[in-house]
Amino acid sequence: MERRGDGNDPVETVDSLDRRGSAPSVELYHCKRSLPGETFIVHNQPGISLPEQEQSATMRSKDNYVSVPVETFPEPGLLETTKDTQDDCYNQYDSILLNSLKPDGAPPDHGLGPYFQDGKRRVDYVLSYQVQKPTSVRRKPSRFSDNALVRGLRRSLSWTRSRPAPPPRQDPELAAQENRLDYHDDDRRFRRQDFEENLMEMGLELERDEGNKIPGIGFLKIHAPWNVLCREAEFMKLKMPTMKEEDLPYKISKLQVYEVKQGSNLVEKVRLFIHKVTAPLHPKVDTSRQQSVKPLSHPFSREKQHLFDLSDRESFFDTKTRSSIVYEVLKRTWCSQVTYTMGLTSLLGNAVYMSAYPLHDGDIDSPTDEANDRKLLHKEWASYSVFYKYQPIGLIRKYFGEKIGLYFAWLGVYTQMLIPAAIVGVIVFLYGCATVDDDIPSMEICDPRNNITMCPMCDRACSYWKLGTACGTARASHLFDNPATVFFSIFMALWAAMFMEHWKRRQMRLNYIWDLTGFEEEEMAVKDHHRAEYEFRVMQKRLKMERLSPETEKVKLTCTDRMPAYLTALFMMIFMVCVTFAIVFGVILYRISIKAALHMSSYPVARSNIRATVKTTGAIINLIIIIIMDEVYGSVARWLTTLEVPKTDKSFEERLIVKTFILKFVNAFTPIVYLAFFRGRLVGRPGNYLYVIGSYRMEECAHAGCLMELCIQLCITMLGKQLIQNNLFEICIPKLKKLIRRRKSEMDSQQEAEFNKTLQRHEKDHFLGPFVGLTPEYMEMIIQFGMVTLFVASFPLAPLFALLNNIIEIRLDAKKFVNEVRRPIAARAKDIGIWYNLLRGLSKVAVIVNAFVISFTSDFIPRLVYQYMYSSDGSMHGFVNHTLSYFNVTDFQPGTAPVEPMHLGYSVEICRYKDYREPPWSNESYELSKEFWAILAARLAFVIVFQNVVMLMSDFVDWLIPDIPKDISLQIHKEKILMVELFMKEEQGKRLLQDPPPHNHTANQSLTQPRLRPSSHTFTNSSNC
Repeated sequence: MERRGDGNDPVETVDSLDRRGSAPSVELYHCKRSLPGETFIVHNQPGISLPEQEQSATMRSKDNYVSVPVETFPEPGLLETTKDTQDDCYNQYDSILLNSLKPDGAPPDHGLGPYFQDGKRRVDYVLSYQVQKPTSVRRKPSRFSDNALVRGLRRSLSWTRSRPAPPPRQDPELAAQENRLDYHDDDRRFRRQDFEENLMEMGLELERDEGNKIPGIGFLKIHAPWNVLCREAEFMKLKMPTMKEEDLPYKISKLQVYEVKQGSNLVEKVRLFIHKVTAPLHPKVDTSRQQSVKPLSHPFSREKQHLFDLSDRESFFDTKTRSSIVYEVLKRTWCSQVTYTMGLTSLLGNAVYMSAYPLHDGDIDSPTDEANDRKLLHKEWASYSVFYKYQPIGLIRKYFGEKIGLYFAWLGVYTQMLIPAAIVGVIVFLYGCATVDDDIPSMEICDPRNNITMCPMCDRACSYWKLGTACGTARASHLFDNPATVFFSIFMALWAAMFMEHWKRRQMRLNYIWDLTGFEEEEMAVKDHHRAEYEFRVMQKRLKMERLSPETEKVKLTCTDRMPAYLTALFMMIFMVCVTFAIVFGVILYRISIKAALHMSSYPVARSNIRATVKTTGAIINLIIIIIMDEVYGSVARWLTTLEVPKTDKSFEERLIVKTFILKFVNAFTPIVYLAFFRGRLVGRPGNYLYVIGSYRMEECAHAGCLMELCIQLCITMLGKQLIQNNLFEICIPKLKKLIRRRKSEMDSQQEAEFNKTLQRHEKDHFLGPFVGLTPEYMEMIIQFGMVTLFVASFPLAPLFALLNNIIEIRLDAKKFVNEVRRPIAARAKDIGIWYNLLRGLSKVAVIVNAFVISFTSDFIPRLVYQYMYSSDGSMHGFVNHTLSYFNVTDFQPGTAPVEPMHLGYSVEICRYKDYREPPWSNESYELSKEFWAILAARLAFVIVFQNVVMLMSDFVDWLIPDIPKDISLQIHKEKILMVELFMKEEQGKRLLQDPPPHNHTANQSLTQPRLRPSSHTFTNSSNC
């Protein structure tokens, strides 16, 4: 190492650096006071030869790729470090001082925008890390030093490292602890240095920012120069718009920008008319661009860059594309100077870096910032004042990427489709309200002349009661249990099929507009990266096999390796489902015991509202348990998925979704399934009731059936989950976190606002919450879809409540994505993945569930059977008496008769109960009657007919509506023809320009079809890349 300059010069130059060697020794550390605002750089000089990493999937900046002229941008591999004046001492291990970026004067004014210190190069990605504090003030153990993964790696690799001896006058235990902390911090810093050197070899430009505004936090700002963007765009096969015809060096017969038609002339006129009528509902974004014009796009290629408009390189790749390109480079770059290799996910998991995120475009409320997509999204999308407008799906995709754009597009289609379902549901409910006074069974129950004495609802504490006291419940049940609910169930089954088909067509149209039609092939071409946990387990297995056999082939995890995790996940899932059943059974015992306690109460008010109290409190308890267990099940599902060690992020996400869906679905729907299909059917009869846990008698349904209680449970669960879990938590938790952070900072709101004005973009985004993915958003909508479709026969207002919730949910999610979380990585996707399969499965199951609800839970089938088989005049008169059986009070079991038999003022000898059984005076007393078997046969027949007819109609709708709109299929074919003609003319134009043919052979060569250039892995030099 050689030093240049005198003692007053704060700059040291190193002409040679062994990048691939071991960690620098302690003697290389330099303690020097840095000047205020001084910036230092590390040059990856062209003369230095760097050995390549032995990673098959890693691409380097010089691997058969085109070089960029030196004068275009600063040299690749530039590392800058900005130090605060408080950093009195830092070492060469952090940064090697070479040349000052500005030898004279202050650094250029770069403002607070997302740029480097020079104010020109844009920050495309940021990695944050913990800055090591001086040893003299470091006493508390770091929260990153006790990482389990680091400890496991050290145990597996048996790392040993010598440390300097502690000072003799210091406590030995404290000195040993500090030495361990120094070891961990130096180890992380060494890995960061190695990783950042590899990033520079990949062509990225780096700049450090440590301790400026946020104490203890350092930031590594990453910029991708033009040559890296071109290289990675070609590798990722990004489709970019081509130039117009007049801008090409030679002409072709078709335009690269052509009109997108929506169908035939009549359809186009109808579409234009609807567009004019709904013009106030469209957001005011991208008004200058014609929505009916689509540029011809082609995968970016440096050989064919003359096809693209590269006049403005700064805007050719937008911020979303730049950050995704840098993220791909980060995922392919490894820290390999240690015994094992570590990627970005491993470095984040080991706390080498704290977080990694791209930057937002700018502030949303600052009047000084120029117009940007984030501010436009905040104004036209993430605001409750525009709840009535369509979503700017194109702008959402432009800013957040295709995966998030598809989620909000799906949520918008789902919300739009809920409008007709909500209208029909309200009509069905109003029909029940209008016909309640004409319902003969409820009129018979409410008629005081029908002096029907009912058997007690519980043992000893309950007494005989009059059927007329259930008048209110009977009338309320008719609002949801009427012939219109059967029609509504059929309608909702067809609605689900229409929704799925409509979404498939909408998704295909978006795939075409967003140039994702060939994404499936590209997805197979690009190798998915392994997860950090998978790499760690493979490394452990390889080390174990190397101890047994030095010659070891390629190692991977097999099903045998994962078998313990699979068995653990299976038994744990079964156990969690059993826990859910136990909780529901506990709520059942609560309802039984509280009902008996209220009957024994001396307060008249408590005894007069027993049914309403028991139903409401039981439903609220179920809601609270569902909300609590949802969080527990989410954590358990993630833990079980981590145990299985999936290979890729996609596999991890799919396994997590399946486990979370099963647990949360069982948690949400087990109480509802019990009320719909089991309550009141495992009861027994007076004198022979079914008991559980000693003297607890199973619950009975009211005379009007369990449909009303099912409706109450659905209403409370649906509204509670949407208001509390989905909306209230998402609104209150961010505000609570902000309040806690403000209390810790000891600044009031005005001081905090002034402090935020001084922060740069990467520092502001550091305080935002991390993006946790779309799984929670999809999951709550899937559970809501189940509430809307599965038991819609018992609650026709469910689509209305779902519609109102989704209108708020869209804007709430928009505010969260735009204002409260860091900008997510723009991920490409052509569909919503496994969620579509779950939706399709729910829509099929909904047909069967609604068939059983109508047949077994409601009184629809018993009424039809009575009207057409047992009624003397074909009316419903006498239906209530037909459903009630007789019981002789002398047949009560000992100790179960009412304590107060004279509660009604007279002695009761015969009481009635709801069932189809023989009377006590018959030869087969209390046995099931013939009417019961006739109604059971009718119920089963209805389930079979309803299920097959509705599914046949749904399949017919599926077959009738094509998945791909006809105009889209025609335009895809047209685009392929245009692309082929473009390359044919391109080849012909190149030949005419480079080597003009002789005159006598022109006619023959014009008939010869030009041949496309064969693909090659070695690209020729270009002046642009």
